[in-house]
Amino acid sequence: MAETLWGKGQPLDSAIHAFTVGDDPVVDLSLVPHDALGSAAHARMLAHVGLLAPEAATALVAALKELHAEARAGRFVIRPEQEDGHTALEAALVERTGEAGKRIHLARSRNDQVLLALRLYLREELLALGARTAELAGTFLDFAQTHADLPLPGYTHLRRAMPSTFGLWGMAFAEGLLEELEALKGVWGRIDRCPLGAAAGFGVPLPIDREYVARLLGFSRVQRSPIDAQDSRGRHEAALLTWACSVAGTLEKWLWDVQLYSMDEFGFLALPDAFTTGSSIMPQKKNPDVVELARGRCRELRGLAHQVEAVAGGLPSSYHRDFQLLKRPTFQALASTKALLEVLARLVPALKVNADKARAACDDSLYAAHHAYALVAKGLPFRDAYREVGRQLNDGTFQPDRGALTATHLGGAGNLGLATAREELADAREWLTRTHAQQTQAAERVWAA
Repeated sequence: MAETLWGKGQPLDSAIHAFTVGDDPVVDLSLVPHDALGSAAHARMLAHVGLLAPEAATALVAALKELHAEARAGRFVIRPEQEDGHTALEAALVERTGEAGKRIHLARSRNDQVLLALRLYLREELLALGARTAELAGTFLDFAQTHADLPLPGYTHLRRAMPSTFGLWGMAFAEGLLEELEALKGVWGRIDRCPLGAAAGFGVPLPIDREYVARLLGFSRVQRSPIDAQDSRGRHEAALLTWACSVAGTLEKWLWDVQLYSMDEFGFLALPDAFTTGSSIMPQKKNPDVVELARGRCRELRGLAHQVEAVAGGLPSSYHRDFQLLKRPTFQALASTKALLEVLARLVPALKVNADKARAACDDSLYAAHHAYALVAKGLPFRDAYREVGRQLNDGTFQPDRGALTATHLGGAGNLGLATAREELADAREWLTRTHAQQTQAAERVWAA
């Protein structure tokens, strides 16, 4: 069996080894590129403070750059006996650089090694999710603008309530995602702090420079307390997944609406054939499986977020091996969220609107509140107007003036606020682009000869 990072030459029961390793040889493949980048920055810091010879640091960074590229390309392999990606990466370094590879672990623990790799991974994933969320928000804005004035019944309690438009409906989900893009910056602020140097949770008795490595990797600050660095395992994953669940909550409502509005009984919307599947027994079926599975992904995501919270909760401070079990649900949740956002960005512009059916469903009863307000405009107190309209509805004399009132206030059917929303989206995209560029530049600094 290959030597582990913590091995002391004593034999280990094979069943215990398998149980403690779990699925890390597969799960950790997502972390290896980030572990390589973090290790390269660590090597540069060791040389910077005089704990590692400059030529050794240069050799390590060069080898780690190669391993980073191999991991990105899917060519890096973690053998089961190597336990995890950290052991595999160090073994590869020793194989390629000899004695220099044995020095890479100086002044750090596997605890803050995985913390840093995870932090780098979460930063990358958050920016990717932000970009996809911005793209989807843009498709909703386009939909709202294209169908701004097309009538659509507005529902409460799944009963017809007041007149609405497809523009008003589409704008709701654009607004929800724009709010999530604002919230994303708060999540970024939580994870934009470098944990490296915390070691096992109590620092190291060496003259390391935590600020140097933080700047090198493009973090805005150091996570000061080494104990808090370990305590944050699960906290930051949960914060990101909570944000993703909030995004999914907005999309789940839209998916429910699409499912309803595309039923034959409604017929307001239709999915293109390319977005439907068939039945194995009923030739006529065109099933909205993509809508249903996307809706299921939203609920699945909440389950994965709860799993992360359950594993991380109920523990004392500092490091515990329970944290190993946070990786799989976190990676699964983030991959699922990306897939959800990507497929919906294709579905929104592909929806077909049946304006005639939607218009036909906007019967006079939808204008009851409007008619009451029209009576108020003529001097009648609202409560009297309300009762009068109720009486007319009951005795069949209700004949509203559909054009009497138009919702022209900001956010109303006649004033969606598209221009302001597009400005907000442009600002969010600019922040995402700028922040992504800063992270790219930081990685280039680490790899620079």
